[in-house]
Amino acid sequence: MNCRYCGTEIAAKALICFRCGKATSDPRVAPPAEESVFAHKNRSRWPVIVLVVVTALVAAALWAISR
Repeated sequence: MNCRYCGTEIAAKALICFRCGKATSDPRVAPPAEESVFAHKNRSRWPVIVLVVVTALVAAALWAISR
């Protein structure tokens, strides 16, 4: 088998060329997406707003009952 970059004869099962150091085959794993893996995902704020409103209503109801 010959290296596809430099043409050096290499072993059939070689993973890299010993002369140029390039990989003899394409990677099996897809490269990561263009965006950062640490990028913040935009989530909806509606669940938090609903939770705050419901908590305020429950607190007001308990306050009104205790009077």
